[in-house]
Amino acid sequence: MLNDLRLAKGQVVIIGAIGTSPVIDRLAAEGKLATSDLRGRWEAYRQVVVERPLPNIPRALVIVGSDRRGAVFGAYDLSAKIGVNPWNWWADIPVRKRDDLFLTAGSHTDQPKVRYRGFFINDEDPAFSGWAKKTFGGLNSAMYEHVFELVLRMKGNYLWPAMWGKAFAVDDPRNQALADQMGVVMGTSHHEPMMRAQAEWHRDTGSGVTGGKWDYAQNGANLRAFWRGAIERMASKPGGGTYESLVTIGMRGDGDEPMAEGTATRLLETIVADQRRIIADVTGKPAERTPQVWALYKEVQDYYDDGMTVPDDVILLFCDDNWGQIRRLPEKPDRRAGGYGVYYHFDYVGAPRNYKWINTNQIEKTWQQMDLAYRRGARSLWIVNVGDIKPMEFPLQFFMDMAWDPEAMTPAALAAYPERWAAAAFGPDHAQAIGRMVTRYGQLAARRKPELIDAASFDLGPASGKTLDGGEFGAMVAEWDALEREMLAVKASLPPEQRDAYFQLVEHPIAALGNLYRLYYAVAWNRRLAAAGDVRANAFADLAEAAYRRDGQLTHDYHALAGGKWDRMMSQIHIGYTNWQQPDTQKMPEVVRVPGGAPVQVPTIGRSEAGADPGIVAIEAPGFSRTVNGKGLTWTVIPHLGRTLGSVVALPQGRPATGFGDGVRLEYDVDLRQAGDGQVLLYLVPTLDTHGGKGLRIGVSVDDGPPQTLTFNPVPAAGGARSTEERAWVEAVKDNAVTVSARFPALSAGRHRVRVWRLDDNVVLQKLVIATRPVPPSYLGPVPTAASVRK
Repeated sequence: MLNDLRLAKGQVVIIGAIGTSPVIDRLAAEGKLATSDLRGRWEAYRQVVVERPLPNIPRALVIVGSDRRGAVFGAYDLSAKIGVNPWNWWADIPVRKRDDLFLTAGSHTDQPKVRYRGFFINDEDPAFSGWAKKTFGGLNSAMYEHVFELVLRMKGNYLWPAMWGKAFAVDDPRNQALADQMGVVMGTSHHEPMMRAQAEWHRDTGSGVTGGKWDYAQNGANLRAFWRGAIERMASKPGGGTYESLVTIGMRGDGDEPMAEGTATRLLETIVADQRRIIADVTGKPAERTPQVWALYKEVQDYYDDGMTVPDDVILLFCDDNWGQIRRLPEKPDRRAGGYGVYYHFDYVGAPRNYKWINTNQIEKTWQQMDLAYRRGARSLWIVNVGDIKPMEFPLQFFMDMAWDPEAMTPAALAAYPERWAAAAFGPDHAQAIGRMVTRYGQLAARRKPELIDAASFDLGPASGKTLDGGEFGAMVAEWDALEREMLAVKASLPPEQRDAYFQLVEHPIAALGNLYRLYYAVAWNRRLAAAGDVRANAFADLAEAAYRRDGQLTHDYHALAGGKWDRMMSQIHIGYTNWQQPDTQKMPEVVRVPGGAPVQVPTIGRSEAGADPGIVAIEAPGFSRTVNGKGLTWTVIPHLGRTLGSVVALPQGRPATGFGDGVRLEYDVDLRQAGDGQVLLYLVPTLDTHGGKGLRIGVSVDDGPPQTLTFNPVPAAGGARSTEERAWVEAVKDNAVTVSARFPALSAGRHRVRVWRLDDNVVLQKLVIATRPVPPSYLGPVPTAASVRK
C-alpha cells in the first residue's frame, strides 16, 4: 500500500474520505470526482473508475467515503465481492483466488439505512472467555482487534463488549483507543450506564469510588463520581477530543436486576437528568451533542409506559422478550429527534431456560420482526445479543446485512439469502444444497431450544408388540437423520481447504443438535420400556450412552480445528437442565438396565402418519385456496417461517388494524369426512402486541357464518410464570407456537370454506387444524409433519 501516489505506477485503487484525504479533495476540486452529494451523509461511499486521476496514473478505482467509516465500508464491500468473506478469520473461510477481476464501468453509491448497527458479546463464560484467555491471554486489544474487524467487514459500526466480570476500558487500556482508531463506536450494555462496565463498581479502579450499594437514593454521590470518571475517560482521547461512543443512560439494579420494587419512574428521571449534567459538564458542550441511548429492557419498559419523560435527543431502545418477540415499537417515530432502536436476542440467560450453546435462530423469524421494527420507525439503532459470537455466524451475518438496508431485504431476497450466503462462503457449486441445509437446520432448531429438550419433551406414540411407534419424537429424529445424511454427502465432495469452515458453519450444528435429539429419544424409550420390565430398554440405554459420548467427541473435534484455534469455544453446558439455570456440570442422563436376557438389537421403530383421523384435517398456512387482499395489503407466503412448511403474512407490515368489513382474508376449502361440532385451531408464530394494548386479534369463520374474533396476549414472565398470560408466554416460547381456537357447532360432512381474517398487524399464521371431534393432546402444538400442504 502506498501513501504517496507520486510513486504509483499503472492502475491503482485510491481509498479516502472527504475532507481528510488530500487526493480525494484534489480530484473533487478538479472535477474528476463527484463528491458534493456525499457531503454530510452518514457512512456513505462511492466506488467509481476515474480516468487519468494523476499524471502518472492512467486509471484508478476510487473509493470515496463521506466519512472515515464510509471509506472503510466501500473498501470492505469490494473486498467481499472479490472473495474475502467477512468471516474469513472467524470461521476459517478461505479466500477464493481469482486470476482476473473485472469491475463494471460506472459508479456505485451506497449508505446504511439504520444509523447504528452492531452486536453484544454476552454470557461469554465459559466459552468465549475461556477461548480468549487461552488464545490471547484475555479479552484484550489483541483479541478485540479481530472483533472490530468483523464488525466493520459486516458493515457494522457499534459494539457492546463482553461484560460479566470484564471491564473493557480497564482490562486493557488499549481496547478503547483501538476501537476509536479502527472506527468502531463503543457502548455499554443496557444495565451498564455512562460507559462504565458493571465490574468496575466492584473493583478498586483508582476512580476514588470503591463501590458501596448500587442504589441511587442511598449512594447517589458515589454513583455520580463513578459515572463522571468514565465520561472523563471517554473525553480524554490523546491529542484532544473524545473517543467515539454511544453512551447508555438510565439505571438498572446491580447484576442486571430490577432497580426497585414497582415502577420508579420519578427516580429514574432524576438519574437521567443528573447523568446528562455530568456529560455536559465533562465534555464542555450541551448533553445533546453526545449521542445517548436508553434501553427499555424488561421492567424499564414499565417506566416508559408510565409516562417517563426522556430527552428528545436520546435514542429509545426497545427490546424483545429475550426470545425473539419484540415487545414494543414506536407509535409516532417522526416526533423524536434521537429516534428509536431495537435490542434483539440470539442468546439468553433466564426464564424459562437459558439458551446459549448453539445457534437456534431462524432468520425468517428475525426478518419478520425486524422488518416490522423498521417499518414502524425503529431506524436509529439495531443491536443483537450474540453470546459468544460463534456459533451465531449465519444469523448474525443476516442481521447485519438486513440492518444495512432493510428495504432491500424483501421476501424474495430473504428466500434467496441462504444460497447467497453459502455461495459467498463455499462457492457456487454447493451453494444451493448448503443453503437448503442451513434453512432446514434453522427451522428444526427453532422448534425447541436444546436446553428445553429432555426425555419427556415429545410424544413417543404407542408401544405394543415387536414394533414401536416413534410418535412425534421419532418423526423429529427422522428429520435430523435425513438432514445429517445430506450434510455428509456434501462434505464428501468439498475440497480439503473448505472442511474446517464447513465443520463450523454446517456440519457441527447439524450433527450436534441431531445427536442431542437422538440422545433424549433413546433415554425416553429406555425409561418407558424399563418401567415395563422390557429387556429392549437395554438397547436404548446403549444408544443413549453412545450419543452422549458422541456429544463429547463433537466438542473435542470442534476444539481441535485449525490446530486448536477454537479450543474452549464450544464449552457451554447443554445437557441436563432441570430449571432455568444451567447445571454445574454436564453428565449423562440416567438410564435403566433391565436384568436378564441376552443382548438385544435396537427394536424396529414404526412411523405412523399424522392426520389420518377422519375427524381432523390439518392444513399448512401456505396451502390456502384463495386470498382476498385490500387496504394496501397483500398476503405473502414466507417459506419455512415457523415449524413446518411456512407462514403467511399480510404485507407490508406496520399498517393499522383492519376490520371484517375490509375483507382482508385467507380462504381454505376443507373436506370434512366426519360430521360433528367443529373446532378450528389456528397455529401462529409467537408475536407480541407492540402497541402495548390488550393483545393481538385474528378472525375466523366457517362458510357464510359470522366471524369470530380470537385474541392472544402472552405476557413475558420475568421469573416464575404466575398469571395465565405468563404461562401462555412460557408455552409459546417453548413450542415456538401460539394456539388460538374457535368452536362451530354442527358442521356437516363434506366441503366447507374456512376464512381467516386479518385484523391486527404482526399476526403470523403457520397452520390450521379443523376438527369435528376432540383434538388429541398431540395436536396442541403444531405437529412437525413432512413439508406437505395438507395432511
